[in-house]
Order: sequence, then C-alpha cells, then structure tokens
Amino acid sequence: MRIAINTGGGDAPGLNAAIRSATLSAIRRGWEVFGIRNGYGSLYTSEPFIPLTREKVHGITMDGGTILGAANRGNPFEMPYQKEDGSWDLQDRSDEAVEVFKSNNIDALVAIGGDGSMRIANRFSKKGIPVVGVPKTIDNDIWGCEITLGFDTAVSTATEAIDKITTTAESHRRIMVVEVMGRYAGWIALHSGLSASADVILIPEIEFSVDAIADKILKKEKKGETYSIVVVAEGSKEVGGDHFVKGKVLGQSEQLGGVGEYLEKKLSEMTGKESRSIVLGHLQRGGTPSTSDRLISLRFGAAAIRAIEEKDFNKMIVMQQNEIRRIPLSDVADKIKLVPLGGDTILTAREIGICLGD
Repeated sequence: MRIAINTGGGDAPGLNAAIRSATLSAIRRGWEVFGIRNGYGSLYTSEPFIPLTREKVHGITMDGGTILGAANRGNPFEMPYQKEDGSWDLQDRSDEAVEVFKSNNIDALVAIGGDGSMRIANRFSKKGIPVVGVPKTIDNDIWGCEITLGFDTAVSTATEAIDKITTTAESHRRIMVVEVMGRYAGWIALHSGLSASADVILIPEIEFSVDAIADKILKKEKKGETYSIVVVAEGSKEVGGDHFVKGKVLGQSEQLGGVGEYLEKKLSEMTGKESRSIVLGHLQRGGTPSTSDRLISLRFGAAAIRAIEEKDFNKMIVMQQNEIRRIPLSDVADKIKLVPLGGDTILTAREIGICLGD
C-alpha cells in the first residue's frame, strides 16, 4: 500500500500527533507513506509529496502546528485563476488532482481537516479516490463527532488568557471584551467563558441584544462589582444583524471578526464605563497540544490506518462516547455541529447567572 496524508485548513494542536500515529501504524504494516505539502494546492507542482518515515515523524507528538504545512486555499474543486481581463474566478481542477494520485500510485488518502476538508474528501471519494477522514478543528463544529482534535488545547489557551485579562479588568474597573475563534459555532466561547467565570458569553447560536448585555453590567455595578468580562465568539450576531466580516478572499470562506471592537464601543457608550477589547485570534491555534489532544490525535491516526486496512473507505473517524467509530463522509459533508441550546452546558451558564445576550 502507498498512502498519502493531507492536513487541510488551518493548523491545530495535535496535527503532528495524528500524522505520527498514522505514519507509524502504516509503516508497521509495511506500507509506504507520503505527505502532501501545504495542502492540495501542491498537487499541481512538480513535487506534491514528501516521504514520511520513522525518522521524519520522530518526536513530533508534542509539537504544535503541522510538519506538512497547512493551507486555507487550494481547494481542487474551486481553484482560483486569473482570466484574460485580469479578474479572478474559480475553476474545477479536481480531475488533475485525481490523476496526480493515480500517477503516483496512491492507494488511499488520509484527509485530516475540518468541515471544509471533509467536503473536499467526500467529493474526492465520489471521483474514485479511497478516502478516510480525520476530524481536526479547534472550532469543534464537525457534525457527528463529539470532540475534534485541537479543541481541548484551544479552549485551555482561551481560558488561561481570559483568567489573565480578568485580573487587569478588576484592577482598572473596566469592561473587557474577549473575542475568540469558533466561526459559526460557539463551542470555544461557551467552554472557555464558563470555565473562566465570564459575566457575559455570546455565541452564534443565540443572537445578542446590546441592551441585555449593558443591563447585566449595570446591575453588577449596583452590587459593587466594578468590572465585567464579556467573551464573544467571532461569529456572533446582533438581533436581526449579520455576521461581522473583515473580508473575503476568492477561494476562501469569509473572514469573520470585528464583533469585539463593536461591543467595546457600544458598551462604553451605554454604561459610561471604560471598555477594552482583545482578539485572541491565532493564539488559540498554536502551542503544545494538551494531553487530551495528543491522545485523541494518536487514536484518530491509528484508527484511520485500521479503516484503510479493512478497506472501509469514504468514512470519517469520530469519537462518540469515548469510543472510536466510523461514519460515512457523505453524512458529514455540508453539515455543522452547533451548540445545543437545551444542553447541560448552556443550562449551567444560565443557572449561575451568566448573560447569554438574550
């Protein structure tokens, strides 16, 4: 067997552990393993693959990032190209990518990535490429999987940052607005905000009212509580409003951001208190993976190789009730796992008096 491994989308803590586990599991079976450099876009270059050996993956479990490189662009089904008039458009170059796999005698593809990567993997499977998906994203928004690799570390990083911001908020008697990642799901904001004792947590699943947030802060003031912590997911929306978008690049999804700065100004105006906002941004992606992320990544990587050995293709490895299972890629594509509004974590936040913006 000759297999290829791709790490698509943004980086996440635990990627290297998954690469190492899949590589060593495959080598133990006598297979050859290759990595796709910097996403699928490299399939159109002269050197799309690099050999993955024991030496190449030695000691990388604890390393952040990915030794293969990551890319948010280069979708073979929507590749940007420049037209004769100088404008840019998208074209489907997936048939060329399939030919690259075939001409290099690649028998199976391990696609490690988020919801976008799983959509691509599903489309490759329909073109005859045997694929096994591994769910990776700090956003934890992949349908059918209870937890994705990278989420635990990102939440821990965000929680630690909020803890530190809280001490300066208290010292200066300020409102501190902390914007975290998560795209259209509020998992990071909810888990980190609840763990760090935030006063307000805003998630995309619940449209927020600035009046409700200001009311919460002013009620705290009357009790003598002179500072407030607001944690907001980047995909959060005001009631009746749209997502806050920084921009959009052809071939990529829209870049969310700006809700924290918006709330900083509005809350200052409505409460008369000094406010500051901070965007944690890519800080949440980096650093050494937690024990939990290392373990889940190692389990996912080895499980992907077992699926290939059993020729159980076009499936995604998932964690359900702390057990490794496989579900069809077609079930995952074009879906997103949102925070359940009737779930225990939301109920806990409400029970202890956290404002959710509604």
